[in-house]
Amino acid sequence: MTEQTDEQIAIAVKQGDSRAFGMLVERFEPKLLRYARKFLFDYEDGKDMVQEIFIKTYSNIQSFDTSRSFSSWIYRIAHNEFINAIRKKGREPLSFFDPDTLFPHPTAPTQADDELKKLEIKQMVEKCLEKLDPKYREPLVLYYFEDMDYKQISEIMHIPVSTAAIRLKRGKVSLQKIYESLNLKP
Repeated sequence: MTEQTDEQIAIAVKQGDSRAFGMLVERFEPKLLRYARKFLFDYEDGKDMVQEIFIKTYSNIQSFDTSRSFSSWIYRIAHNEFINAIRKKGREPLSFFDPDTLFPHPTAPTQADDELKKLEIKQMVEKCLEKLDPKYREPLVLYYFEDMDYKQISEIMHIPVSTAAIRLKRGKVSLQKIYESLNLKP
């Protein structure tokens, strides 16, 4: 028997099968906890935030478009909750003017990173993530820790794909500078 996709399970939940929602919780809870931990740090208790995300997901499941990715949809809910938590704390201002979105740059097609290079970057990200601006931190977390591609990141963050690519590139540059300032060796 083949395992059901997230979208198939979401359809069952939409049709009234509340037990199917437990399957979605089992699949996404560890991922969302990791996302919260890497993106929020000490803003809020990650477990409470993730529970709130699941409450909103269940409450709004009827609005889920089953022709789209459930993963992107639930990560979008998480993104909104996390951004709201950051705004409430007021520790990191979020700009309403984003030149990357207003003036997107064309990007070349993405190439797969060499596995060793990706592991190296992942370790660097772990050490320096907290020092990054949230607009660069989030795409790096989604890319390196949640294994999402540019399209998924753009859907979650509601930004053009080219902007997701630019933020990843700029985030990597900022990360490298932070890394070097800490005198860490890759």
